[in-house]
Amino acid sequence: MKEYARELIAAARTLADTVDRLDFAPPVSHVYNPLDYARTIHEAYLARYADGRRRVVFIGMNPGPFGMTQTGVPFGEIAMVRDWLGLAGPVGKPDRESPKRPVEGFDCSRSEVSGRRLWGLFSERFGTPEAFFAEHFVANYCPLVFLDGGRNLTPDKLPAHETRPLLEACDIHLQRLCDVLEPDWVIGVGAWAEQRAALALAGRDIRLGRILHPSPASPAANRGWAAAATRQLLEMGVWTD
Repeated sequence: MKEYARELIAAARTLADTVDRLDFAPPVSHVYNPLDYARTIHEAYLARYADGRRRVVFIGMNPGPFGMTQTGVPFGEIAMVRDWLGLAGPVGKPDRESPKRPVEGFDCSRSEVSGRRLWGLFSERFGTPEAFFAEHFVANYCPLVFLDGGRNLTPDKLPAHETRPLLEACDIHLQRLCDVLEPDWVIGVGAWAEQRAALALAGRDIRLGRILHPSPASPAANRGWAAAATRQLLEMGVWTD
């Protein structure tokens, strides 16, 4: 394992330990941390695909219920993680699990649409993971999953007094990730991720951008997300024809 990956694994463990100490009040009923119970897969992802400097880092918000929540990989739709990224293995359970949102790991039968769209675009454009990861990396800003029973809650919807220490820890982790990977570009997948990256990386010689979030809740994403995201990346100069 190269030093890049070792440093990012250490940073992920520090982030996991820090956010595990935080408390969240109702309506949050359950908090999952895949950096804990899916640590083996997450660290395998870092070891295999974060082994050097990366020109472009894509940053998502936090794990989706059928993506990283199940696999430990950002936007980690199960079929893409298993069949394209070549990662699989046992996944544990959060300390407190909602019966409405069980963690089934690679046995989960649901597909994370956002992850299927994101990794699907990368697989179609680059062909192999090695070609994509030669210059790119994908991470999440926040590692935690917040549930109200079975309903997913995103970090931007939580009270500021609860999220302040969470955002501080996530800022530090993003800064460390950029220290290691030295990207030219950090691209937020959605507006919130871009805003958080801009705050965390203020004053650094890193270009920031944003692509449309691939969520099926977005009408714009449902009208052809891959074409829209590709156009945005070409217009920014992140990609070239």
